[in-house]
Amino acid sequence: MDIYIPANILMPAIYGYMKALLLCFFLTACISSEDCNKSDNPIAFWDFSKYGGGTIKSECGKYSLEAVGDITISQEGPVSGKSVVLDGKSYLKIPYEKTGRLNVKTNAVTVAAWVKWSGKGIGFVGGMWNETQDGGLRQYGLFVSLPHYNGANQVCGHISKTGKATPPFPYSIDYSASPQEVPPNKWTFVAFTYDGSYIRSYLNGKFISRPVELIDHTKGFPGFPEGLRQSKNPYFFPFGIGDNGSDFTVGAVMLKNGMGNFFTGKIGSLSVYDRALDAEEIASLFSNKYSKANVQ
Repeated sequence: MDIYIPANILMPAIYGYMKALLLCFFLTACISSEDCNKSDNPIAFWDFSKYGGGTIKSECGKYSLEAVGDITISQEGPVSGKSVVLDGKSYLKIPYEKTGRLNVKTNAVTVAAWVKWSGKGIGFVGGMWNETQDGGLRQYGLFVSLPHYNGANQVCGHISKTGKATPPFPYSIDYSASPQEVPPNKWTFVAFTYDGSYIRSYLNGKFISRPVELIDHTKGFPGFPEGLRQSKNPYFFPFGIGDNGSDFTVGAVMLKNGMGNFFTGKIGSLSVYDRALDAEEIASLFSNKYSKANVQ
């Protein structure tokens, strides 16, 4: 038996269905856990819409961030309409033994996030970065503002093979830094990629290269009487990512005197890939995830 559906009913239904499909296509939150295990999609993606019992569940993957300190969820954000509020004391973590694929074995990584940074201090967004145990357990991390080596108020992507400081300097110098500065108190898309050879930092979907320049605080060290000169974007680092034992953290890292480099402000989404997204993919993440209706 044929069933007749009037056009005035059928067409709105089709339109609504197609609209839902398009919305799902553009929002990472619509990726299923099965899809997230494919190499083209994130290892993990948090839009901070699933908070309860002291944890924030990933929209893809099976990773739950554990809250340390008081965590508030704001009803404002560029992806889900929500974001996590970090006050300079609180942070989130996944213990090392539970990091799974976040402990990347591909020597390639992308970390991307929507942030509303206060503009104060060094702000760690997310990654596996520990600067203290046995000289350091550094692996990879996305920062906002690393001023010591020419990264003040900029998007910085940090990579380490050994987990320790970069000889002969007292700290790890191996990070890219965007020439564009991150504006305070404004929703901004920050990201970095590492392809096994170069680290690249992006702001609002754009990569801008930097010329070779003198790096601050490098004069007078063995082999560098006049200081080190290099480009900070892209940053050449052909050594890969170490498996050094760090927890995965959001909003702070372990320093010699305890947790520090606290991010202050809001984080509206965070995604991690075990590959280096190309410039077109980064630009697409920026343009496809932004909804002015969800932010102020």
